[in-house]
Amino acid sequence: MRKIYKTTHLQLLLIMAVVLIASSCKTEKVLPQKEALKDITGNWQVIKATRNGTDLTNIVDFSQFKLNFANGNYTLQNKLPFLVNQNGSFSLDDPQYPFKITFTATGAQPVSTVFTYPVVNGKRQLSLTFSPGCANNSYVYVLQQIN
Repeated sequence: MRKIYKTTHLQLLLIMAVVLIASSCKTEKVLPQKEALKDITGNWQVIKATRNGTDLTNIVDFSQFKLNFANGNYTLQNKLPFLVNQNGSFSLDDPQYPFKITFTATGAQPVSTVFTYPVVNGKRQLSLTFSPGCANNSYVYVLQQIN
Protein backbone atom coordinates (compact mmCIF):
# COMPACT_ATOMS: atom_id res chain seq x y z
CA MET A 1 0.00 0.00 0.00
CA ARG A 2 2.79 2.27 0.85
CA LYS A 3 4.38 1.56 -2.55
CA ILE A 4 1.15 2.45 -4.36
CA TYR A 5 0.96 5.69 -2.34
CA LYS A 6 4.54 6.63 -3.32
CA THR A 7 3.89 5.84 -7.01
CA THR A 8 0.66 7.89 -7.02
CA HIS A 9 2.36 10.71 -5.17
CA LEU A 10 5.29 10.67 -7.64
CA GLN A 11 2.91 10.65 -10.62
CA LEU A 12 0.97 13.54 -9.16
CA LEU A 13 4.18 15.55 -8.60
CA LEU A 14 5.32 14.79 -12.14
CA ILE A 15 1.98 15.94 -13.61
CA MET A 16 2.07 19.11 -11.51
CA ALA A 17 5.66 19.83 -12.66
CA VAL A 18 4.70 19.40 -16.32
CA VAL A 19 1.65 21.67 -15.89
CA LEU A 20 3.73 24.25 -14.05
CA ILE A 21 6.47 24.26 -16.71
CA ALA A 22 3.95 24.39 -19.58
CA SER A 23 2.01 27.25 -18.00
CA SER A 24 5.15 29.27 -17.30
CA CYS A 25 6.02 29.48 -21.01
CA LYS A 26 4.67 32.56 -22.70
CA THR A 27 4.68 33.11 -26.40
CA GLU A 28 5.94 36.56 -27.21
CA LYS A 29 4.55 38.35 -30.20
CA VAL A 30 7.41 39.99 -32.01
CA LEU A 31 6.21 42.76 -34.24
CA PRO A 32 8.38 43.57 -37.23
CA GLN A 33 10.20 46.86 -37.02
CA LYS A 34 8.86 49.44 -39.41
CA GLU A 35 11.47 50.36 -42.01
CA ALA A 36 12.46 54.02 -41.94
CA LEU A 37 11.65 56.17 -44.95
CA LYS A 38 14.62 56.61 -47.25
CA ASP A 39 15.79 60.20 -47.21
CA ILE A 40 18.09 61.22 -50.05
CA THR A 41 17.93 64.93 -49.21
CA GLY A 42 21.28 66.67 -49.58
CA ASN A 43 24.21 67.15 -51.94
CA TRP A 44 25.62 64.13 -53.74
CA GLN A 45 28.85 63.75 -55.70
CA VAL A 46 30.00 61.03 -58.10
CA ILE A 47 32.68 58.84 -56.55
CA LYS A 48 32.68 56.19 -59.29
CA ALA A 49 31.36 56.14 -62.84
CA THR A 50 31.33 53.46 -65.51
CA ARG A 51 30.10 53.35 -69.09
CA ASN A 52 29.47 49.90 -70.55
CA GLY A 53 31.63 48.44 -67.77
CA THR A 54 34.60 50.76 -68.43
CA ASP A 55 35.66 52.84 -65.43
CA LEU A 56 35.42 56.56 -66.25
CA THR A 57 36.35 57.86 -62.81
CA ASN A 58 39.99 58.61 -63.69
CA ILE A 59 39.27 59.70 -67.27
CA VAL A 60 36.55 62.33 -66.67
CA ASP A 61 36.59 64.98 -63.94
CA PHE A 62 33.44 64.27 -61.91
CA SER A 63 34.52 66.41 -58.96
CA GLN A 64 32.47 69.43 -60.07
CA PHE A 65 29.26 67.52 -60.88
CA LYS A 66 26.81 67.68 -57.98
CA LEU A 67 23.24 66.48 -57.59
CA ASN A 68 21.18 68.17 -54.89
CA PHE A 69 17.90 66.71 -53.60
CA ALA A 70 15.63 68.96 -51.52
CA ASN A 71 11.87 69.12 -50.92
CA GLY A 72 10.96 66.79 -53.79
CA ASN A 73 13.14 68.72 -56.25
CA TYR A 74 16.63 68.21 -57.62
CA THR A 75 19.24 70.53 -59.09
CA LEU A 76 22.26 69.69 -61.22
CA GLN A 77 25.57 71.54 -60.97
CA ASN A 78 28.23 71.35 -63.69
CA LYS A 79 26.25 69.00 -65.89
CA LEU A 80 27.68 65.80 -67.32
CA PRO A 81 25.99 62.94 -69.18
CA PHE A 82 23.09 62.14 -66.90
CA LEU A 83 19.56 60.82 -67.03
CA VAL A 84 18.17 64.36 -67.30
CA ASN A 85 19.78 67.65 -68.33
CA GLN A 86 17.51 70.15 -66.55
CA ASN A 87 16.57 70.77 -62.93
CA GLY A 88 13.16 69.50 -61.84
CA SER A 89 11.39 67.21 -59.40
CA PHE A 90 11.97 63.63 -58.32
CA SER A 91 10.01 60.85 -56.66
CA LEU A 92 10.72 57.38 -55.30
CA ASP A 93 8.50 54.44 -56.22
CA ASP A 94 8.20 53.46 -52.53
CA PRO A 95 9.49 55.71 -49.71
CA GLN A 96 10.35 52.74 -47.45
CA TYR A 97 11.70 50.25 -49.97
CA PRO A 98 12.61 52.23 -53.09
CA PHE A 99 13.94 50.47 -56.15
CA LYS A 100 13.22 53.15 -58.72
CA ILE A 101 13.68 56.91 -58.83
CA THR A 102 11.82 59.13 -61.28
CA PHE A 103 13.26 62.45 -62.46
CA THR A 104 10.93 64.96 -64.08
CA ALA A 105 12.90 67.78 -65.66
CA THR A 106 11.07 71.09 -65.94
CA GLY A 107 8.88 70.91 -69.06
CA ALA A 108 9.89 67.32 -69.90
CA GLN A 109 8.49 63.82 -69.54
CA PRO A 110 9.32 61.79 -66.41
CA VAL A 111 12.30 59.44 -66.70
CA SER A 112 12.75 56.51 -64.30
CA THR A 113 15.74 54.40 -63.45
CA VAL A 114 16.62 51.69 -60.97
CA PHE A 115 18.86 52.54 -58.07
CA THR A 116 20.30 51.08 -54.92
CA TYR A 117 20.84 52.83 -51.61
CA PRO A 118 23.55 50.88 -49.71
CA VAL A 119 25.68 51.91 -46.76
CA VAL A 120 29.35 51.35 -47.61
CA ASN A 121 32.03 51.93 -44.98
CA GLY A 122 29.48 53.73 -42.81
CA LYS A 123 28.44 56.16 -45.57
CA ARG A 124 25.22 56.15 -47.55
CA GLN A 125 25.61 55.80 -51.32
CA LEU A 126 23.31 56.02 -54.33
CA SER A 127 23.96 53.85 -57.34
CA LEU A 128 22.08 54.98 -60.46
CA THR A 129 21.99 52.98 -63.68
CA PHE A 130 20.83 54.81 -66.79
CA SER A 131 21.20 55.17 -70.54
CA PRO A 132 20.94 58.78 -71.76
CA GLY A 133 20.03 58.90 -75.44
CA CYS A 134 21.78 55.95 -77.04
CA ALA A 135 20.54 52.63 -75.71
CA ASN A 136 23.95 51.07 -76.44
CA ASN A 137 25.58 53.15 -73.70
CA SER A 138 24.81 52.23 -70.14
CA TYR A 139 26.16 54.39 -67.33
CA VAL A 140 26.41 53.58 -63.65
CA TYR A 141 27.07 56.49 -61.31
CA VAL A 142 27.86 55.78 -57.68
CA LEU A 143 27.22 58.92 -55.65
CA GLN A 144 28.09 59.67 -52.06
CA GLN A 145 26.52 62.33 -49.91
CA ILE A 146 28.81 65.28 -49.16
CA ASN A 147 28.56 67.37 -46.03
